[in-house]
Amino acid sequence: MAKLQVGVIGCGSIARHRHLPEYAQNHRVSLHGVCDLVASRAQEMGVRYGAKVYADATQLLADPDIHAISVCLPNNLHASVTIAALEAGKHVLCEKPMAVSSAEAQAMIDAAAKAGKTLMIGHNQRFMPAHIKAKQILHSGRLGAVLSFRTGFSHGGPEGWSIDGADSWFFRKEDALVGAMGDLGVHKSDLIRWLLEDEVVSVGAHLATLEKNATVEDNAVCTLQMRSGAIGTLTASWTYHPGEDNSTHLYCEHGVVHVGSDPQYQVIVHYDDGEVDRIEVGAMATNEQQTTSGVIDEFVDAIFSDRESAISGSEGKASLEVILGALESAKTRRIVSL
Repeated sequence: MAKLQVGVIGCGSIARHRHLPEYAQNHRVSLHGVCDLVASRAQEMGVRYGAKVYADATQLLADPDIHAISVCLPNNLHASVTIAALEAGKHVLCEKPMAVSSAEAQAMIDAAAKAGKTLMIGHNQRFMPAHIKAKQILHSGRLGAVLSFRTGFSHGGPEGWSIDGADSWFFRKEDALVGAMGDLGVHKSDLIRWLLEDEVVSVGAHLATLEKNATVEDNAVCTLQMRSGAIGTLTASWTYHPGEDNSTHLYCEHGVVHVGSDPQYQVIVHYDDGEVDRIEVGAMATNEQQTTSGVIDEFVDAIFSDRESAISGSEGKASLEVILGALESAKTRRIVSL
């Protein structure tokens, strides 16, 4: 194909700030179509990017000229729209969390395999320069094994990000299933799995709604145990005022790595011999200061290269399982094995 013809389903904030502009910047992509249940939003994006406007997802998916789509919808719609797109012969980039149940996630994976199409989940934390650098440091071997960790993601809540503000679907359990854990925590479950190249085997969690008018949690504190034996905490919050915290701290046999905790030096390494490395690799992306996510470019390259994407459906499911385990733990007040 000369260019990848792409459709975007859902024209809310994640589409406006990430998917649409990054597709437009990719020279191998042509933005073919958009749709949204709020017609004015789709019309606005269609005019801005010169894309055809469809009345709904069914019409967009029926267009044989579209090769790939982004699913930028509430969590409870991810699976059904993704599966419909795969069955229509489209490659799919789906926002995180990929689904609201393990069964849905597996159905998405099975549909991609049956269709022979690419399925990628939009976990952008893996592509942030600071996280890439931290992983390189871990893999150098100088620090030895990771023994424990703290990873967290917090900001003031989706009302400052979502196109619907305080009326956003993010706050409704029937649309989102989870709150801060689905919005932010799943980013960190994916990140810690990727950084350590390890899997979470058990999770304990406390979830609470402390500030928001919501039927989902706005704060979560979790303990994780990895297959390697490493233990750590994962936190997610919508009540962080002001600003954001998107930091990770890795406590190793021969030193400590701090990621995203200093505005100038995105990675700081303290070695046990007293040496300290302070590394500038580029600012962490925030809601207020967007940077190119790397997700769109990876999705497009995986399609053209006919290879599995870096964040496959199986990867997305493994990160989702941690969040589902946290929900179960909070409900039963027990440690949940994954």
